[in-house]
Formats: sequence, C-alpha cells, structure tokens
Amino acid sequence: MSEQELPPWLREQVSRLQQLQQNLQAIMMQKQQLEVEAVETDRALEELKKAGPEDAVYKAAGSVMVKAKKDDVVKELEEKKELSATRVKVLEKQEGRVKDNLKEVESKINEMIRGGGGGPGAAGAAGPKPKAE
Repeated sequence: MSEQELPPWLREQVSRLQQLQQNLQAIMMQKQQLEVEAVETDRALEELKKAGPEDAVYKAAGSVMVKAKKDDVVKELEEKKELSATRVKVLEKQEGRVKDNLKEVESKINEMIRGGGGGPGAAGAAGPKPKAE
C-alpha cells in the first residue's frame, strides 16, 4: 500500500509520527552538543587549575584571544557549565515528553490498522473482534 492509498486519518497520524521523530532527533542532537561543550569546559577548567597565579591566561573573544584574569575565566567557565547542565535537564524532559507522544501515536496507528482501517474510533465500532482459534 503506497502512501497515497492510505486513508487520510492514517496519513495524518503517520505524518504526526514523522514530525515527532524529527523533533526527537533535533532534541537529541542539541543535548549531544551541550554534553560535548560540557566536556570541553571541564577540560579548560582542569587546565586552568594547573596554571599558576602568575601565568598568563587568555580567552577567546570572537576571532581573537585576549588576556584575562584567571579567576574571571574560571568563573565564566563554571557559569557556562551550570547553564549547560540546566539546558541538558530541560532537553531531557522534552525528550521524555516527545518519546511518550511517539509511543502514543505508534499505538494509535497500530490500533487503527488492527481495527480494520475504518478511521478514528472505528476499531471498536464494529463490535468485538472474533478470536483466533
């Protein structure tokens, strides 16, 4: 059965399923990027801890490097790390909601297909299904 042959109600659910899958993929990519940033931030903080109080410290400002106070850079990196952790938690909650929605739509589609394809609510409209023997 091609996509054109699918009933409109089923096409709509399949379209919703695909959109949820794309949303989930985007959320997971954002989460992965934040996790990579967190690892890089941790590495930078470790290197800063090794630096002595008199060592020169630089930070990126656009496409140039500028000299900065070690304590200021450490503070900025720790704030960045905190913000990333918060954003990851938010994305994890979104990921959970999208996964729940995906399961719901998948079960709706399966129910519609098993129900004979009569449209929403038609699965139970024809009465009980005969039992397979």
